[in-house]
Amino acid sequence: PRRRGNAVNPPTTASAQPRILYMAPDLSDPAVARRLTMLKAGGAKVTVSGFLRGNAPPPPADWKAESLGRTQDAALGQRALMVAWRLLNPVALRRRVRSQDAVLARNLEMLVLAWCGLLLAGSDARLCYEVLDIHRVMLGDGLKSRLLRRVEAALLKRVDLLVISSKAFDRAYFQRLQPLPAPRLLLENKVLSLDDAPASTPPPPPQSEGPPWRIGWFGMLRCRRSLELLGRLAASRPGLVQVDLRGRPSPAVFGDDFSAAVAQWPGLTYHGPYKASDLPSAYGAVHLVWAIDFYEAGQNSDWLLPNRLYEGAAHGRPLLALRGVETGRWLEERGAGILMDDVESELETTLDKMSMERYRLSRDAVDGLAPADLFATRRDCRELVKALTELPE
Repeated sequence: PRRRGNAVNPPTTASAQPRILYMAPDLSDPAVARRLTMLKAGGAKVTVSGFLRGNAPPPPADWKAESLGRTQDAALGQRALMVAWRLLNPVALRRRVRSQDAVLARNLEMLVLAWCGLLLAGSDARLCYEVLDIHRVMLGDGLKSRLLRRVEAALLKRVDLLVISSKAFDRAYFQRLQPLPAPRLLLENKVLSLDDAPASTPPPPPQSEGPPWRIGWFGMLRCRRSLELLGRLAASRPGLVQVDLRGRPSPAVFGDDFSAAVAQWPGLTYHGPYKASDLPSAYGAVHLVWAIDFYEAGQNSDWLLPNRLYEGAAHGRPLLALRGVETGRWLEERGAGILMDDVESELETTLDKMSMERYRLSRDAVDGLAPADLFATRRDCRELVKALTELPE
């Protein structure tokens, strides 16, 4: 392990509050709020720094977050320029990392800023790299992809801990394309339950029996193929399927008027973004959860374990998933989920054959999942802070 403590970073003792800088490329992403909550619940003193995405409002005032400017969704060049602009201010780079025990940098653009800040400050704070998605540009054979991987490979030599939300990211990307000696920490997108005792009482059944089977597609909405597949089925079989959509649609995929894109499909309803407090009512209104994503099929979409996997199961709703991807494997290992090999040919048949008896069996399988598979507790938060800072208990 790297030596801890110098003139820039006086060593933190076991009794002191660990100091962590969290750097995020999109401060409006709900995953950022969840991580910030986990770090604070784990006992850390957290500083937040990052970019605002598109027209998203600034984060809550109590975050005291440092905004680095605005970037645009799916605009890699513009984001790179914003990072380059920030690199021209060495004073701010040094100040940002001063007196931190660890810097948690999410995604490559923040890793660049964190690495440069630590280098300029002469700081030996731990550098931790959080990867919740692997962008398709990192996987190509073109000049841009190879150049970005070289940049990442150089920075990875300084990384002390790789934080990933799915083991498939390690298998498919880091072990194959970007090997690094740093240890890995698997930090799945589980539902936060800071009472350390997730409720064992099964969630209530849906508000109505099916059919029609009401499917919930919640979270980051960026898969046009899913929208069209569900839209065609709901329009052709209104007595079989209805769909609720909630969350943040990608402007890069659907443009600026997602509601208009949804309105062309009878049977689909977009309810807007949601908060964590909305989850019980949102999931309580549906029978099934759409956990299928073709946005980056064969790559990131196959490897990730999405928020909706844990949220849906935590609220007692069976998930519709593809068998051959990481989400399907996760469910199959635990004997849960409604799995298909080819959703295009099997979805309508699967729902046609669904009866309330079969549905209840699927719900029982979800209700039988271990709480530790679905919930992150305060103990998990403390273990996260310990892993990031490598401080003694």
